[in-house]
Amino acid sequence: MTGKGLSEEELSEVVEALIASYDRARPDSEARKAPPLPPREAIVDVVEQCRRLLFPGYYADEPTPEASRRYRVGMWTCQLYAQLLRVLRLALAHVEPLRAADQVQTRAAAVAASLLQSLPELRERLLLDAQAALAGDPAAASLEEVILTYPGFEAITIYRIAHWLYEAGIPYIPRAMTEHAHMRTGIDIHPGARVGRRFFIDHGTGVVIGETTDIGDDVKLYQGVTLGALSVRRELAGAKRHPTLEDGVVIYAGATVLGGKTVIGRGAVIGGNVWLTESVAPGTTVLESPPRLDFRAPRDATSEEG
Repeated sequence: MTGKGLSEEELSEVVEALIASYDRARPDSEARKAPPLPPREAIVDVVEQCRRLLFPGYYADEPTPEASRRYRVGMWTCQLYAQLLRVLRLALAHVEPLRAADQVQTRAAAVAASLLQSLPELRERLLLDAQAALAGDPAAASLEEVILTYPGFEAITIYRIAHWLYEAGIPYIPRAMTEHAHMRTGIDIHPGARVGRRFFIDHGTGVVIGETTDIGDDVKLYQGVTLGALSVRRELAGAKRHPTLEDGVVIYAGATVLGGKTVIGRGAVIGGNVWLTESVAPGTTVLESPPRLDFRAPRDATSEEG
């Protein structure tokens, strides 16, 4: 390389090396024919458009006065449908590059339409989550405050959209959505997890909920809780690896619950920093023994000098 930068020959070598690297990563001809995945920005745009429709006035600076509400909501719905159709088509075509384009388009259109039809139900479920946050947090001043400002509610909102798409068998997009929420809130909920009604994550930072976790109704988690697997071996993909939380469970900050056979019974309370790899009976409270604290009086500088 010269001091003036890349020569034409050197630039050509870089390009050829990169292309060869692409082909080595996807050696089979079918994979190389696959169209590109939808860009992350387009998936994030779908998330934001969904949130705008679910809770207008909270996530977009576009008022919805009574006189124009039907027009605006109709316009937003059409915009969401068009963008959703685009990213679904790309994701489905990437997975099955040899499937006919019209078949991919038909599947994408059916899923997009079904998701739009499910938005009223998703909104009702999310309102239950917001009400659970309001009821469970004395610091919450109003339902509006929860919807607008709580990172736990934002993560749950995006999770519920992503989970719907995950259940519909859509690749890539659900995980991209929940990883977007993870980056924004510090809360990592795999779209495959199953979460019941009135779910509340208080504070939220550092919460991890694994793919095969089952969570019942009226469950409350605090910051730093991990619902994880005992092993992360690749051959366990698809197996039940993460715990089950029955209705009314509360897990306090920093607790870790691991294992697909671990069941936390209805109404159980798991204290802060507890490490659990076994099931807990309903109604049980599990606490970590408090550490021994060593209090030392400040040294007397005068006596030291003497």
